[in-house]
Amino acid sequence: MSHAAVFVLLAAGAGACIALQASANGNFSRNIDSPLFAAFFSICGTILTAAAAMLLLRPTAPSAEALRQAPWWNWIGGPLGALIVLAGATLVSELGAALFIASVVAGQLLCSLLLDHFALLGLPEQVLTPGRVLGALLVVAGVVCMKYL
Repeated sequence: MSHAAVFVLLAAGAGACIALQASANGNFSRNIDSPLFAAFFSICGTILTAAAAMLLLRPTAPSAEALRQAPWWNWIGGPLGALIVLAGATLVSELGAALFIASVVAGQLLCSLLLDHFALLGLPEQVLTPGRVLGALLVVAGVVCMKYL
């Protein structure tokens, strides 16, 4: 099996984790009647997991200079992750897991096409091709089919 195939399978596994996480958070939100607290407790779990990994793996800390020189957009992952968790806790109950995830994937794909095409946030340029546009349109069409058919 090629490295690319392994990486695609790992990414698919991460996608499955996102679907499980959103579903768990949505159910938690219903059980405690609070999307904000469901998101908060989920993020606490994230912090505990990351802390345990840091204690177990003991990575070398980055230098203060490296932290200071990091571009501003390197720091938005945490707040964006919190918004994703909150969206799952709030929207899965309204949309169902499949439509929520399909919609998330459509948003991810459309944004990713722009990030790649314009080489934003330090990514290498990946030109927007008719095939890439068609692929994105098919994902959007999938969302429409899941909602209305």
